[in-house]
Amino acid sequence: MTTGLIPGGQTPDPRTPGTRPPHQRGDLAGRGALHVDDRPRSSVITARAGASFEPVGRSVATARSFVRDTLQGWGFADIIDDAVVLTSELVTNAVVHAGTHADVLCLRSADGVRIEVSDRYPEREIPLQGSLATMGSPDREGGRGLQLCAAIAGRWGVEYTPTHKQVWFQLDLPDRPVGTRTAGPSLPADLLPLADSRVRVAVVQIDRTGAISAWNEDAEELFGYAADQVTGKPLTDLAAWPHTPGTSTGIVEALQLSRWEGSYGIRGANGRVTPVYASHLRVRDTDGEPSTVCLLVRDHERAVLQTPARVPAAEPGSPSDGPNTDPFEVFIGSPAPDDLDGLLQRTVERARDMLDGDSAFLLLATDDETELEVRASTGLPSARQRFARVPVEAGPGRYGSARMPAVHEDLLAVPGAVPLLNGTGMRSVVTVPLKVEGRLTGSLGVAAEASGRYSNEEALRLQFAADRIALAVESARLGELERLRRGSLSFLVEASDLLAGTLDRDQTLALMAQMTVPTLATWCAVYTIADQASDPYLSYVLHEDEELIDGIKSLLSKISPPDPVPTPGARVWTAPAAAAHDAALRSSMRSLGLTGGPTHQVSSGIGPTLATASAVGGETVVLPLVARNRVIGMLTLGKPTDEHFRQEILELAEDLSRRAALALDNARLYSERTAISQALQRSLLPPETPDIDGVEVEVIYRAAGEGNEVGGDFYDVFPISEGVYGFAIGDVCGTGPNAAAVTGLARHALRLLAREGLSGPAVLERLNSAILDEGARSRFLTLLYGEMRPREDGSAELKVVCAGHPLPLRLRQDGTVEAAAEPQPLLGVMEDLELYEETVTLDPGDVLLCVTDGVTERREGTRMLGDDGLADVLTTCTGLTAGAVAARIMRAVERFASDAPSDDMAILAMRVA
Repeated sequence: MTTGLIPGGQTPDPRTPGTRPPHQRGDLAGRGALHVDDRPRSSVITARAGASFEPVGRSVATARSFVRDTLQGWGFADIIDDAVVLTSELVTNAVVHAGTHADVLCLRSADGVRIEVSDRYPEREIPLQGSLATMGSPDREGGRGLQLCAAIAGRWGVEYTPTHKQVWFQLDLPDRPVGTRTAGPSLPADLLPLADSRVRVAVVQIDRTGAISAWNEDAEELFGYAADQVTGKPLTDLAAWPHTPGTSTGIVEALQLSRWEGSYGIRGANGRVTPVYASHLRVRDTDGEPSTVCLLVRDHERAVLQTPARVPAAEPGSPSDGPNTDPFEVFIGSPAPDDLDGLLQRTVERARDMLDGDSAFLLLATDDETELEVRASTGLPSARQRFARVPVEAGPGRYGSARMPAVHEDLLAVPGAVPLLNGTGMRSVVTVPLKVEGRLTGSLGVAAEASGRYSNEEALRLQFAADRIALAVESARLGELERLRRGSLSFLVEASDLLAGTLDRDQTLALMAQMTVPTLATWCAVYTIADQASDPYLSYVLHEDEELIDGIKSLLSKISPPDPVPTPGARVWTAPAAAAHDAALRSSMRSLGLTGGPTHQVSSGIGPTLATASAVGGETVVLPLVARNRVIGMLTLGKPTDEHFRQEILELAEDLSRRAALALDNARLYSERTAISQALQRSLLPPETPDIDGVEVEVIYRAAGEGNEVGGDFYDVFPISEGVYGFAIGDVCGTGPNAAAVTGLARHALRLLAREGLSGPAVLERLNSAILDEGARSRFLTLLYGEMRPREDGSAELKVVCAGHPLPLRLRQDGTVEAAAEPQPLLGVMEDLELYEETVTLDPGDVLLCVTDGVTERREGTRMLGDDGLADVLTTCTGLTAGAVAARIMRAVERFASDAPSDDMAILAMRVA
């Protein structure tokens, strides 16, 4: 909710420019659908309060509270219920049905109270269907608010402008006896305040010099002085202490205020101090002489003088359980104790009304008291001021009146004394500090458009009010801070979980942006730095409105990136806002030079630029992404035009940036190592399978383990000489990189030795020696090696050596399956091997299937596929191509068990065409 003030103290006229023509309004009134009051408003507006509510459902309840608090503060309890009902209906129409902001303005005059509710959807007209009597049943949604206005309000109407639609109503005040302002409800006897004896109310009158001029009998009984003993003496001579406890307002100053309530002590004739609760009222007699009437009761009987609406907790040390008063509590409208924003907003509104100002503002101090942050204002551009920060210490362009009360009669004579009021038209201002236990917690100010409006008297009144509200504000601020910290911890825990759940660089960048928008900022940009010598690169941009992402990305790509400074914390970056402003200005100037053509062509040409300028025109901050003592990027957060970040959000963003930086660096390291690993693994895989005349060759390979392309199983098919081809399939003990290292040794050694013209057994014996030479790094290896010679008759001759490997299976055309070799010792265990080769002839249509033990040892519980199970599957492959055979075998292996394979698998199928 934002609030504002109508300048100049003028009441809006229904015939202002932009309203509907009078004959149209008269027609509406003539039909009885709308009653528009065209009589001149002669009543002088004596007070006003305004607020703006966002188009969300909770705004209806907030608007009701605003109207209730305003009328309660004005003393109009008799009409509160009617006003709240009507306001609720009209605000619901605006924020729920019209879907726009709702502006509520309360105007007080001698005749009554006028409340105006405006929305920003003038095209959505009020439902008019004949008279109010024909609008439908009471259950009908449309028109119900107007029916209530007609039934309850004394006068009401509807007014249109090009940008707003306003529904207003006026409630007349009931006739009351003179002097009656408001009264509390009748209470049962057990709820009335307790008094331990006859209640005595001392009535003391003080003249303009501060001397006692009247002293009643109850005063004599309470303090022991006869009237002639104290008449003519200053009241301060009887005061037990010079200042009211807990405030910096002295009794002398309090006696000068028009109305005051509080506690102090009176020293009696016996020398003892009697704590009293006093209510001071400043009056003027028939001769025009001012004086002050003081009503005093014993402090524990303070409920006698208190306003019934105020019921805070009892003060520490109070001798009774009677309620403690806080005069400023009713002044601010008694918000919920944990509603800091509502408390601050009501405070500035009542402060403005108390001093009859045009605007008011309240700032809260940071924990170190070095800066003040704007938290509430009225009558000022709230969006531009909210969360803006100014230094506390005095100096040019700084907030020089934070620690002491200050009155500036004319800001034109001291430019920059109150930076928040620059360019607002305010001339005079009074500011007072909010302090708790001597510590600066904030500052409260009231300003006016005219110069010379405020003096030290107004400063004292405002200071007293600030002293009474400071503790409540600080308590609510600490409560809000605690809730923010709890929310921040939950946010950071969730962010850490999300960031830890991925090692993909692009996904990490996306998560960083999505966690900040819109929770922390309106838009976000992530810059990354590849190495120390590289410039920052714009890697990711996100805005809560997806249609603006391309425009922001284009804008940021045209300006220099922020400097990669490793200093922790957020720093302001003004380049995006300046570039957006310049771009919007150039577009506007170009549009002014365009002539002819439809209007929409002009607006469409400048629309995206203006929208982008508005999106990035607010405060932009940069947080370094530092990981392992190196800046790896920058996280840039931005707000739309004239908005600022609050300090708690920046601290949370800093915590997030540290976690995000580590996650981004981990993703970078993982990506680099994965790329290196994959490059090395790909070097272990054989190149493309050679084409062999008359023979189909198909290979399927699956490496166990995430991210592995090569494991302990390997295969190779390669030409040895003209018309002779070598093939191999093997399995190194184990899986992963260590097994892959032996894989590389075996595959490359096979090619070199075979092309030297050695026989199959000689090739494997030399390979066995090479493996044993690796020493501790050696691993045993099972290997099926063979040489193939296609024949002119269409068959193929194979010479095979099976060194500890699963035996190859031969599938004949008639569907029979048989082993095509005999088992021999594996490699890498013994030095002296005696291997021999076997000759196999494949007839046309025959298939030779070679697999690793990852296929045959596929398990599901206690069951294992085994050699027999593989043979059974192979018998179903008669007539299939080599590719179809390999695919069917792999599918059968995968379906045999539900778990993912835990061992590498390789399938080599060769079929004579």
